[in-house]
Amino acid sequence: MIFTELEISGLFLIEPKVIGDGRGYFLESYRDDLFSRNIRSIQFVQDNESRSTSGVLRGLHYQLPPFAQSKLVRVIEGAVLDVAVDIRSGSATFGRYVAVELSAENKKQLFIPRGFAHGFVVLSEAAIFSYKVDNYYSREHDRGIRWNDPSLGIDWRVPERDLILSEKDRKASLISEAELFPEGQLYE
Repeated sequence: MIFTELEISGLFLIEPKVIGDGRGYFLESYRDDLFSRNIRSIQFVQDNESRSTSGVLRGLHYQLPPFAQSKLVRVIEGAVLDVAVDIRSGSATFGRYVAVELSAENKKQLFIPRGFAHGFVVLSEAAIFSYKVDNYYSREHDRGIRWNDPSLGIDWRVPERDLILSEKDRKASLISEAELFPEGQLYE
């Protein structure tokens, strides 16, 4: 596996070693020892999977402490544009984002630490999206930032008229109005 820290501290692109032959392929999607050595020691507690059709945009989601979540995300089928926005109060990169194409073809993964809002839009006909989290879902701590917040300027690469969003995501707060991460320790 190749671990590459991206331009915003804490975000890592992970490229697994793919072994293929006439039968198909094999890859390790997660190895605790390599993850601990290259990023940090982390205990994932839950794996989630969603299927979405072309133009579905999910995000930008996050949970506040004490239920903040780190995520390790990947695409099993199809392709998405995956976006992580730094919402750590006091961060030098607050309000900046990274966008990475994840696909079944490139098999790349993105590690998103606590303190980031996360979302994705489906670029292919459909996509199966898989992600590990290090904390359980808590409705009480669940928050969102509007996908089209002008202060973020995210290029989702899909025309707005073609996007499919939940009502919750349409009505999410602007980053300037959102309840964000306090300065300080996000991990125990």
